[in-house]
Amino acid sequence: MRTNTLYGGPISLYTGKARAYLDWKQIPYTEVLSTAEVYKEIILPRVGWPVIPVVVTADDETLQDTTEIIDHFEADEPEPSVYPTGPAQKLAALLIEVFGDEWMKIPAMHYRWNYNEDWILTQFGALSAPDASPEEQREIGEKRAGPFRGALPFLGVHPETRGAVEESYEGLLAELSAHFETHDFLFGSRPSIGDYGLIGPLYAHNYRDPKSGEMMKATAPRVARWVERMVTPPAPRGGDFLPDDQVPDTLIPLLARFAAEYLPVLEKTVSAFTAWAQDQAPGTEIPRALGMHEFTLGGVTAERAIFTFDLWMLQRPLDFYRGLEGDAKEAADRLLARAGLGGIVALPDYPRITRKNFKTVLA
Repeated sequence: MRTNTLYGGPISLYTGKARAYLDWKQIPYTEVLSTAEVYKEIILPRVGWPVIPVVVTADDETLQDTTEIIDHFEADEPEPSVYPTGPAQKLAALLIEVFGDEWMKIPAMHYRWNYNEDWILTQFGALSAPDASPEEQREIGEKRAGPFRGALPFLGVHPETRGAVEESYEGLLAELSAHFETHDFLFGSRPSIGDYGLIGPLYAHNYRDPKSGEMMKATAPRVARWVERMVTPPAPRGGDFLPDDQVPDTLIPLLARFAAEYLPVLEKTVSAFTAWAQDQAPGTEIPRALGMHEFTLGGVTAERAIFTFDLWMLQRPLDFYRGLEGDAKEAADRLLARAGLGGIVALPDYPRITRKNFKTVLA
């Protein structure tokens, strides 16, 4: 009997997100390491480019993006859902998923490559060639890791921004620590799609990598325990979201951080993407990046790439918000006002983005 197969690896940020969801939802699956052979024989023929995680379902359907993986299984088995039904909770959860998936790559990659480089190089080699000698794995790791290590400046991690990145991350840990003092997950005793957005970077990089993991356990032990609950769920398929659509006050600082740090970047990204798209035909493949732009973090201004995938993710909370009416819209507006995040729904409309053949294209 066929089962679902997750192709990924323990060092992969997004594999960590997908695995945590599959484990909590108790979706039957087998995990297969994405070795060089697996890339050649499975991933490239099915997806067309080297990327993980990839899920091949029991029905032989190929899924690639973590959000699409989660939504596939949510549609197949809706309850218990990781999507809250209350408008304020669901909007907050969708926004936090975007923040975790896209913005938190900055501290994830900073700590991996500026604090754990020697360790991660051996891990890259072990993932690609598990039967090779340690020396061979290190050599392979050096070759495979180049594009990942080289991504730091495109994410905005420069010598002059390192202090700001660490200050921001430490502030985030403090905010989450305060929240997890009274809640097991973001919105109660059940993980939400927002929790899954955060778990990728906070587990596969910041908890699991040795030096950053030591830091998290020492300075934010409640966050470390949340990570452990996420990756080894004590009550799979269990728990509840808070009643009456409550968004705890302890989550407002996280949403305010979105407003202060990430919203200005999204505003510039919308502007650049709209300008690029005006001369493009529907179905045109969208570049992963559209040049560079300035951003400011912790009072430090530097350059980073204009990443377009953020806008595909952002469509989800924006579409949800724009479908609200009456009391539900008022509840969402009150939440955004509490967090100073009203600008997110005031963003100009931008061309629709869809996914085709595992890539983003203009709708």
